[in-house]
Amino acid sequence: MSTRRTDNIVGQIVGQVDRRAIADAVPLFIPAIPFGFVVGLAITEGEMPMFIGWLTSPVIFAGAAQLAVITLAGTASIWSVIVAGLVINTRHVMYSAAMAPTFQRQPRWMQWLGPYVLIDQVFALSFLQTDRPPAEFRRYYLSCGFFIWFNWQVTVALGMLVGPIVPDSWRLDFAPAIMFLGPVLIGLEKVPQAAAALVGGTVSLAAAGMPDRLGILVGAIAGVAAGTFAEYKYGDRPVRRVEVTA
Repeated sequence: MSTRRTDNIVGQIVGQVDRRAIADAVPLFIPAIPFGFVVGLAITEGEMPMFIGWLTSPVIFAGAAQLAVITLAGTASIWSVIVAGLVINTRHVMYSAAMAPTFQRQPRWMQWLGPYVLIDQVFALSFLQTDRPPAEFRRYYLSCGFFIWFNWQVTVALGMLVGPIVPDSWRLDFAPAIMFLGPVLIGLEKVPQAAAALVGGTVSLAAAGMPDRLGILVGAIAGVAAGTFAEYKYGDRPVRRVEVTA
């Protein structure tokens, strides 16, 4: 009887999954796979116990901040680790502000649970769906968010297993910048967004060789500064898009 009940519960959950959300999320998660391997490798090389290091995946669930915490833990003060995580995740404050009107129409449990999976890819996809009815948006958002969440946990665990045998010639240092490329291409509509993406990505690539992967932190700070300045200078001016005609 318990097995049948479990099957019914699983069937109801699967039935609530938005297949379009999964299809939309797959192309954005694929570039995150090498980044997950980088995080897994960093856990094996870091000062944290392996299990505690892996727990940063479900607890933090923000790849760049997670990587900074892992690499700085044991070599920097606790305040340095906290500040690094907060600075890198500053963009999530802007995500929350942009999504606030949509979340105001959601039930209370969604207002508490939803922000947990509000990462770059989820924001880039779900922000384009805010005109949906609340129930449809909720289904899309949670399907997309927890699809990426589950696969991120698996990818980081695999990185812990196979990361140490990946050749250095594969240049996984560029994985973080590659991961952010998909959300950037989808979500760029305003000049401040474009400025933050361009400066942050360029600086991250240029600083990829810094010790302890500090290039991520440097790139994040540069991107936030560029986006803030561009917003002050240009406001919400839209990005000009070149249309190619045959």
